Amino acid sequence: MLKETNSVKKAALFDLDGVVFDTEAQYSCYWDAVGKMYYPELERFGSKIKGQTLTQIFEKWFPDKPDVRARIASELDDFERNMVYEYVPGVETFLAALKAADIPTAVVTSSNAEKMSNVYKAHPAFETYFDKIFTSEYFKRSKPAPDCYLLAAEMLGVPPERCVVFEDSFHGLEAGRSAGMRVVGLSTTNPAESIRCLCDSVIPDFKEYTLENMMDFFV
Repeated sequence: MLKETNSVKKAALFDLDGVVFDTEAQYSCYWDAVGKMYYPELERFGSKIKGQTLTQIFEKWFPDKPDVRARIASELDDFERNMVYEYVPGVETFLAALKAADIPTAVVTSSNAEKMSNVYKAHPAFETYFDKIFTSEYFKRSKPAPDCYLLAAEMLGVPPERCVVFEDSFHGLEAGRSAGMRVVGLSTTNPAESIRCLCDSVIPDFKEYTLENMMDFFV
C-alpha cells in the first residue's frame, strides 16, 4: 500500500452528489418538477441549476419572490429527508485506500448543513471517511468560483497543485480547474464527452479507479 510523506503531501477533494452519492437523478426529477411549475417554457430545468447552491438558484431564478423561495426551501428539506443516499460504485473502497495511505480527504459540496444531517442519519460512518467536510456555509462564493476548493486545500495544508478534485457538474469541474488542481470528472451526471475538456481524466465510477491511478498525476 502506498504511504504519503510530508515532502510529497497530496489531497483528494470530493464533491458530494454525483461523486460520492448517486443522487443526481433524484435531484433532476425534483428540480425539473420545480421548473414545470415556475418556468413551464423551459425544458430540463434541473440541468440548468446543477452544481449551484440554493442561494444561487434563488438569486438567479426567483429574485424578489420570498414566498416562492420559502415554499421551495421547505419542500426541498422534505425531499432530502426522504432521499435514497446510495454510494457511487467503488467509492467506499477508494476512500478506504486513501485513508490507509494517509492521504488527506475532504468533501467540498454546495449542499448545506441541514442536508448533511440527513446524510449522517443514513450513513452514520460517513464522517469517518473524510478529514474535513465543507458545506455551503463555509464560503461566500460557490462553484464555479474556486474559493471552496482553495479553502479545502488551505485547511488540509496541501498546495492546490498537489490536490485532485473529483467532480461531476460543469460548475464543479470549472471550480477545480480554476483552483489550479488536477480534476477527475465522473460521467454520472453528464456524458463523458461533454465534460472531457474540463478534466484531466474521466471515469464512470470508482470500480476500476485506484489509488495508483490518482498518484500517476504526480509522477
